[in-house]
Amino acid sequence: MGETVRVSEPRRHAYLVVLVVLPPIVLIAAVAVAWGRAIGPLDVLLALVMYAVNIFGISVGYHRLLTHRSFRCSRPVRMTFALAGAMALQGPPTLWAAEHRRHHKYSDKPGDPHSPWAYGDSGFALLRGLLHAQVGWFYSARHRSDHEHWAPDLRSDPDIRRVDAAYPVITAASFLLPAAAGGLLSWSWAGFWTALFWAGLVRYAIVHHATWSVNSIAHCFGDRAFSTRDRSTNVRWVAFLTFGEGWHNWHHVEPTSARHGVLKGQFDPSATLIRLLERMGWAYDVHWPSPARIETQANRHRTENGQEDPSRTERRIRTRR
Repeated sequence: MGETVRVSEPRRHAYLVVLVVLPPIVLIAAVAVAWGRAIGPLDVLLALVMYAVNIFGISVGYHRLLTHRSFRCSRPVRMTFALAGAMALQGPPTLWAAEHRRHHKYSDKPGDPHSPWAYGDSGFALLRGLLHAQVGWFYSARHRSDHEHWAPDLRSDPDIRRVDAAYPVITAASFLLPAAAGGLLSWSWAGFWTALFWAGLVRYAIVHHATWSVNSIAHCFGDRAFSTRDRSTNVRWVAFLTFGEGWHNWHHVEPTSARHGVLKGQFDPSATLIRLLERMGWAYDVHWPSPARIETQANRHRTENGQEDPSRTERRIRTRR
């Protein structure tokens, strides 16, 4: 059994249309539509609700729960997060987890499915790499991660297999549910169509590029507080859009950590939600990061980069006193 399987040409072209070409077209159309009139408050509300459901579905559900097993939870909670993640339209949960686990094994090295450093370190090569990490790899990759190799735990989970099988229906629901809500709440067909556009199509495009910016921006720009074998970074605006995923540096130090924003000022809404679920008894065996390990890793990074260890500074000050 290999790590990857070949992708058929029809499937690659479907990825090109649905994941690479369509989202930018939708975003351009959104600017054109919004230029002539304000967006209605109902459309804004539905789009924000769907965005929050999708981002938490990816961050807490697909990423921290299913891929890295950062915590355990009851079956209804697990299924809710799996469905919320699937409604983000980034693929069935088993495929998403398989790709991400392969990314961690080969992060920013040959074998990483979406490193921005795939073509070089500067100039046009880096620009090409950023486009590759953001969207290009969906079409350019002739092979995708093999489910059986990377995600046997999810393949053996009957609930996750059902979500995988129902993915086409979930895709349709991701567009039709907000559209139906818009039509019913406004009691008009106009409300249906505007909600379909803003809370369906535009939301889908924004969710995709917000989360994919972790693959590209947060492996290329930003700051690093911890040493890793890859180039993962922290980018505040990416963390804001992705509910904590943009604090990517610590995640590559300790992938199973339920909290990614471990330093002062790094607000992590996804970790906050997991903490709330834990207090309600709906989540357990949560892998919270150890303060001692965080400090050790931070001091190691400072030492490797020729920076002063603050603990040594304090000891020297106390000695002088």
